[in-house]
Amino acid sequence: MPQALNIAVAGLGTVGAATAQLLRVNADLLALRCGRPIVLRAVSARDRGRDRGVDLAGVDWVDDAVRLATHPGIDVVVELIGGAEGVARDLVVASLTAGRPVVTANKALLAHHGTELARLAEGKGTSLHFEAAVAGGIPIVKALREGLAANAIERIYGVLNGTCNYILTTMRATGRDFSAVLKEAQKLGYAEADPSFDVDGVDTAHKLSILTALAFGTEVDFASVHIEGIRRVTADDIRFADELGYRVKLLGIARRTADGVEQRVHPCLVPDSAPIAHVPGAFNAVVADGDFVGSTVFEGRGAGGGPTASAVVADLVDIARGLRVPTFAIAADRLTPPHPFAIQHHRGAYYICLTVRDVPGVMADVTAIFRDEQISLDSMLQRGRAPGEPVPVVLETHECEEAGMARALKNIGRLETMLRPPRMIRIEAF
Repeated sequence: MPQALNIAVAGLGTVGAATAQLLRVNADLLALRCGRPIVLRAVSARDRGRDRGVDLAGVDWVDDAVRLATHPGIDVVVELIGGAEGVARDLVVASLTAGRPVVTANKALLAHHGTELARLAEGKGTSLHFEAAVAGGIPIVKALREGLAANAIERIYGVLNGTCNYILTTMRATGRDFSAVLKEAQKLGYAEADPSFDVDGVDTAHKLSILTALAFGTEVDFASVHIEGIRRVTADDIRFADELGYRVKLLGIARRTADGVEQRVHPCLVPDSAPIAHVPGAFNAVVADGDFVGSTVFEGRGAGGGPTASAVVADLVDIARGLRVPTFAIAADRLTPPHPFAIQHHRGAYYICLTVRDVPGVMADVTAIFRDEQISLDSMLQRGRAPGEPVPVVLETHECEEAGMARALKNIGRLETMLRPPRMIRIEAF
């Protein structure tokens, strides 16, 4: 019988337990596809007594997760603890230093330390795998490293956070505001008790920084990602977007420009005709534009035990088959600094929502400010109220530079007729 691939798993939460279950339920199928069994030999987690719904009989229990790096008889270490620092990082570093391949779902770790870990792995003649770190069950890492390897990637973007997509989708369907839908998402388990990482865009930015390195052959540069979340998106914004032929999505977008690599995370107005506009609920989607293949779309479940375990085990299958590719698609010592492209230089169209006092001359003042910044308007929506009451005015601009738009909005916000700060959402022409 072929020699088994013996693995150790650190972390038996939702994903760790699902991984152990998948390895047992599909053991015969995996052995057939790999030409050898994949066997769970050791685990480490905080609470030995907790019922995780999976049989761990005959599996070694190691209290100190870092010791899995040198535990006897282990071929691969799977890190499912999470976090950019602490035990998770110590375990990954120790395992790679010992020459053991590592599989991880830890996006924060890779966003902050991906480049140094890739260089450590390749310097030690071993490998670092992370399909599960981005977009859950969607095989986007393998697609970029292998399936699209013949292409120069021009742009990559996507819905990378299921919590935000669920909230925005539900706001559109129900007409309710952000805070009410967030509370519902927390009750249903779609959002954490502290949802900051999700709704403030940090989770999406972690994933985008990893995709950027894969797509463009650059060092991972999380610090240069421009990040905005969805807390300021209102039910009115979503309703007005519908009237203009758009949907609101939180997107991570990266593209190579003549002046550097642009990485940004923020709410976007997306044309209703674009596939990304119709990604539902808690699903994720990634679009990669290649110079020869054109636009490729990947969609599926971006989180949860089953989808993420599927991605973890897909990496184990590659290791069992003896497949090894560079961590970020090219050799780690060939990764280049990304030369960040500042958001102030971004050019695009904009959605602007103003709440004004309905008095003569208010729009003349607004358009004069836009004129001074050489910003022209494409369309306007205005909903009448009783004279003197607050009136929402929605403007859609032609393409302009972000810096000019920022100056214009600052000056518009100073007008006495403005009752609330202006709201701006970038429009993406996909």
